[in-house]
Amino acid sequence: MISIKSAREIELMREAGKFNQLTFRLLEKHLKVGVTTKMLDKVAHDFIIQNNCVPSCLGYEGYPASICISINDEVVHGIPGKRKLKNGDIVSLDLVLSYKGYHADATRTYIIGSASQEVKDLVKNTRLAFFEGVKKVKDGARVQDISKAIEDFAHAHGLSVVEELCGHGIGLEMHEDPDIENFDNHNMTKLKEGMVIAIEPMLNLGSKEVYLESDDWTIKTVDKMPSSHYENTVLVTKDGYEILTGDD
Repeated sequence: MISIKSAREIELMREAGKFNQLTFRLLEKHLKVGVTTKMLDKVAHDFIIQNNCVPSCLGYEGYPASICISINDEVVHGIPGKRKLKNGDIVSLDLVLSYKGYHADATRTYIIGSASQEVKDLVKNTRLAFFEGVKKVKDGARVQDISKAIEDFAHAHGLSVVEELCGHGIGLEMHEDPDIENFDNHNMTKLKEGMVIAIEPMLNLGSKEVYLESDDWTIKTVDKMPSSHYENTVLVTKDGYEILTGDD
């Protein structure tokens, strides 16, 4: 069931979005060669707790960490551990927290050190694909409008779209209706003022095919080519949208 948020709920989600942004700002200071993904997870966890928020991922369906950290050919849901960041890695931080029960979900992909131009373009164009999609958001638009815009932009820039994963509604639950696909799945669900959705392109440099690792969480590209992920929590307004988790 799709929920329409009240003015009070929207204000709480703005606050959650603000803390989400602040957590990213802190994490960015620690993104460098030699840092372990477990250390990044601890930095995020401690900051979230100190700000009277809750790390939504921790314990979600058994997930063992506070943020998802996916590197290179890992598309989503990488589990933090002893792995150290290396020059040339591309690192996606998927961060969900809740404030007074309301969730904010965002993902950023970063390049550690130097990388090839095609990897830089992958990261840049995944972010731009989000903005192509979010331009379609307004009261009365359809999910298909978002999905097609993302897919068309990705294909125009030589990138493939992961089809097994998608965006979603968000609020009191981390994942609510409706699904927000990144490809044209003919989803004719109509957007309404007061809906809050997470739009999150996941684009690959190679094939769109992915598989689930033996840890039952990490999803990787079959051809081992890099993947990039960009996400924001977005409020549907009468004439457009408001990004609740920043637009950097």
